[in-house]
Amino acid sequence: MTGIPEAFETLLKESVGAGCAQTVLQALDAPASVSIRLNPAKLRSCPFPGATPIPWSPYGFLLQDRPVFTLDPLFHAGCYYVQDSSAMAVGHIARQFMNAPHMAVLDLCAAPGGKTTDLAASLRERWGDRFSLLANEVMRSRYAILRSNVQTWADNRVGTLHLDPSAFGSAPVFDLIVADVPCSGEGMFRKDAQAVAEWSPETVAFCAARSKRILADIWPALKCGGVLVYSTCTFNHFENDDTVEWAARELGAQVVTPEMPEPALRTRCGWLMLPGLVPGEGQYVAALRKDGPPDSQLAANLFRLFGAQVSEDSQVPGGRGSSRSIGPLFSDGRSTSAGDPASINVDRATALRYLHGDAIVLPEGTPLGPLTICYEGHALGPAKNLGKRCNNLYPKSKRIRMDIP
Repeated sequence: MTGIPEAFETLLKESVGAGCAQTVLQALDAPASVSIRLNPAKLRSCPFPGATPIPWSPYGFLLQDRPVFTLDPLFHAGCYYVQDSSAMAVGHIARQFMNAPHMAVLDLCAAPGGKTTDLAASLRERWGDRFSLLANEVMRSRYAILRSNVQTWADNRVGTLHLDPSAFGSAPVFDLIVADVPCSGEGMFRKDAQAVAEWSPETVAFCAARSKRILADIWPALKCGGVLVYSTCTFNHFENDDTVEWAARELGAQVVTPEMPEPALRTRCGWLMLPGLVPGEGQYVAALRKDGPPDSQLAANLFRLFGAQVSEDSQVPGGRGSSRSIGPLFSDGRSTSAGDPASINVDRATALRYLHGDAIVLPEGTPLGPLTICYEGHALGPAKNLGKRCNNLYPKSKRIRMDIP
């Protein structure tokens, strides 16, 4: 890869060793991999042939090539999330601390929502409705993306909000906090040329200082005995191990060493996913346990406490994580139940026209009034059948903007 700063290469060798550094530099010239993570409430098998499981995610799959996800209705239905395989390591570490029902969990720097949906799937599978997850993003523009992705995932135990870390206050209410902090982005060099252009030693120092401020601000909100999973998508020791050691020393924490399968690289305090050793991009993960006797007290309603937005069943077609089959389907794919909108399955071409915001034609005999448009049994969104025509009510902000073949 051209344009790599010499100072970056020097710091990379200092942080991971000369041999691993050379592996990373060579990998930066290779194509990036493509991976997805299933929504287990909707899909149990990968819809793409030839995909291989990712060892550190029960829902993750590495794809042979990159499909046009925009033209897959299952993507719009929230059946899977497109996420780098290395980023799934954060979920793997967090799952090792989901050890009790009624957990209060915070994804602090959550946009665009990959780690939030991974946490939600894991908590849902393990504890059913007995958890609360807040997904927070301080930047309003990025919050809109987070909110949209959480709505598509459709779990009513996940709330979204945009607060500065300091706004969570000093009351210890969270059992688990995931802080995937803003960083210098070294691990994204292969995918993001802008990250290369903006890198400098000064940026690294700024990001390390900001990470310490974020940790200091959110630390009081973690219960004693609770765990904070700290992660970055960068390689250098200043933002990674040095920051974790600072937190352990200054905040009153114990560095814990959760399990991570090979070929992740063990560091002083955590784990590094290095391109060339793993198929994905760069990711660092560590875990800190807050000193003090464990606090098992259940928190108040987190959504009300912090004013989070929650996707209620009535707001999300299909409700909690799945497109409910509302009664037995008719032969043409319709289903009905008293008090619920009818849902109707459509073919792929009709689904894509619907997602594009176009007018669609439904089969004769389709119930009049509010409908949920479904594809392969998974809810896409609302419509209103007027008989001779059907009002497409798919949100304009979510519509496909590319031409539909």
